[in-house]
Amino acid sequence: MTKLIAPSILAADFGNLQRDIEMVNKSAADWFHLDIMDGVFVPNISYGMPVMETIKKHAEKPLDVHLMIVQPERYIDTFADLGADILTVHYEACTHLHRTLQAIKQAGMKTGVALNPHTNVLLLEDVIKDIDVVLMMSVNPGFGGQKFIENTYKKIIQLKELIIDNEATTKIEVDGGVNNKNIQKLADAGADIFVAGSHVFKSENPLQTIEELNELANS
Repeated sequence: MTKLIAPSILAADFGNLQRDIEMVNKSAADWFHLDIMDGVFVPNISYGMPVMETIKKHAEKPLDVHLMIVQPERYIDTFADLGADILTVHYEACTHLHRTLQAIKQAGMKTGVALNPHTNVLLLEDVIKDIDVVLMMSVNPGFGGQKFIENTYKKIIQLKELIIDNEATTKIEVDGGVNNKNIQKLADAGADIFVAGSHVFKSENPLQTIEELNELANS
């Protein structure tokens, strides 16, 4: 499979949101990554439904929606209606993870499960075949621009083994501190999808930066 790049809109310039969305449309990126935070599950509040509606209006690529919220099952149908293509919930926020994954599928979206840096990948063994994408947090969720956690490589290798052992088709996504220095190593460890925020939107030439990440990941 071709490795995918998903720029994180959290790092975009919200004063020029349409401009930044159109830049991603024109770029070598594959998905838009949207972080929805509630100030409860993580110590930050990002943006909600009206902003996502605006993004959907202009985006020409799939919306990869990452819910960093408590009781995410309450909003599954809402995000389906808003146009999410992939809906990712946190393992740590779901009491009934299997039920939540079934509800996401029934709503017509791909299923994602995010793991915080301290969460063991083996906890997903019983549901791995129900998950389309595992989002490995390589920083603590809640804020952009954090330093990459080196233990992530080991976790990706463990997760890849779990996927292969269970004959699952799950893809591995990495979010946090991804840049041109570590993306090749992450791809070699087994990651398939790369979320990049600050590295893209704070660069002098975001189009060129996305192109470089794409080439490195697929080299």
